[in-house]
Amino acid sequence: MKKFNYVVLSLVVLGILACVLTGCGGGSSSDTLKFGCINYSDSLDPSTQVNSAWANSRYGIGECLFRFDDEMNANPYLADSIESDDAKTTWTVHLKDGVKFSNGDDMTATAVKLSIERMYENEAAGNGSTTPSTFMTYDSITADDSAGTVTIKTQKAYPDLAKILAAPYFVIMDVEATEDMATKPIGTGPYAVDSINEGSSIHMVRNENYWQGEVPYANLDIIFITDNATKALSLENGDVDVVENITSSTELEKFENNADYNVSITSSARTGFAYMNAKGILSNETLRKAIVMAIDDKSICENTVGGIYTYGFGILPTNLGYGGDELTNATPYDPEAAKKLLDDAGIKDTNNDGGRELNGQEINLNYLTYDSRNMTDFAEADVAALEDIGIKATIQATDADTEWDKMVAGEYDFCSSNWLTTPIGEPTEFLANWYGPGTANYCGFNDAQYNSLYEQLQNSLNEDNTDTVKQMQQILVDKAAALVYGYYNSNMCSRKSVTGADISTADYYWITYNIKPA
Repeated sequence: MKKFNYVVLSLVVLGILACVLTGCGGGSSSDTLKFGCINYSDSLDPSTQVNSAWANSRYGIGECLFRFDDEMNANPYLADSIESDDAKTTWTVHLKDGVKFSNGDDMTATAVKLSIERMYENEAAGNGSTTPSTFMTYDSITADDSAGTVTIKTQKAYPDLAKILAAPYFVIMDVEATEDMATKPIGTGPYAVDSINEGSSIHMVRNENYWQGEVPYANLDIIFITDNATKALSLENGDVDVVENITSSTELEKFENNADYNVSITSSARTGFAYMNAKGILSNETLRKAIVMAIDDKSICENTVGGIYTYGFGILPTNLGYGGDELTNATPYDPEAAKKLLDDAGIKDTNNDGGRELNGQEINLNYLTYDSRNMTDFAEADVAALEDIGIKATIQATDADTEWDKMVAGEYDFCSSNWLTTPIGEPTEFLANWYGPGTANYCGFNDAQYNSLYEQLQNSLNEDNTDTVKQMQQILVDKAAALVYGYYNSNMCSRKSVTGADISTADYYWITYNIKPA
């Protein structure tokens, strides 16, 4: 029955794809790029939440003043230079000449100022959960349209403001001309939103005013495909030209070994992990440690997901060079030791129903996840492993927007996540997830030594903070503050009819000007 339902589901989804593609008003296959991906957000307003900002950037709608290369250096993009005073608190950005929004309006210094200020105004008003203040706080922003400059006076010194302004929080939008930022945002990117079929697809058209020249495709269809098998089948059948993140190692290998496809893979800066909500039952450190010890993440990485993730137990990928390969694993895989740890702490099954209790409370952990980058695979494997040591957990599968909202509200015990750990080329803002007083701490973890080290990191203008970051990682390992899955290897797959569909280290950029007909 499960196999029958799976086949039926795939056929239904493919049928929907066919309807979308023939009814979207696009041109022929030669002038329409069809891109298949998971729907990470129903909103394209970068101030709504992080996923919305990323979607805006990934779909080629909005662009930033600076752009990351694969070494996570921030290079000029919509701007052509940035200068600071000696105190690194006054920054002058010179804008590139001739940049226009997709509606033909000039990208003036005033437009840039309004775009950045809007993010902070919406944060202050509680309009969404995007928090640009975790990246930068400022006293003033001044626009000089005649000189083409924007001057930002920050509240503290920053080592490199260009890296901050390269994050998708700071995509430059035409605030004054946009009537509905969620559905019809106006940016400077190669494509502009034409229509949205909510939850199914977005039809986009060429930005006729694009500053880099004529955009390769007249039409772009973003087609939402959740199921990995359907995503791969859609690429094989030609229903889509490009897909992001094939998460089956078997399917990925099939495309790699077929000359009719291009496969771009990178060892990303992403960690797959589950938040542990220290505001609830997982405030018990012994319980958290036993949970981590009960799960064989190495086997899951190598076998269950077939190498899509590289095993590791620190919160940062070891390839980033922050001392991750020097950490000590305080909770290595050992289910028998996990059982003993629980027994010794009195966390036992006293009513013989197969599940342990803590302080008289039946343990049944709410495991929040959504179907992206193998997170459901990890959640299912984790729940099975926990059952073997007498810990009950129930998976609550949802969509990306809902999961984010529940995470912010603290309505979970575990929350599956796959985060870029160096969003501005270094990990300070990612590590804020466990900083006790911080607004980005959605798990309630609070450790005095970690907080002190974080503040030291946050206030440092030193580029080499390896030792500080290493100490912080070790604290998270020692306290079992997160359930680390491993380190994600991102990919982009395309048909040979397309060139330039490459995955970036930052993966802020999916649809770019460089994707063209072969």
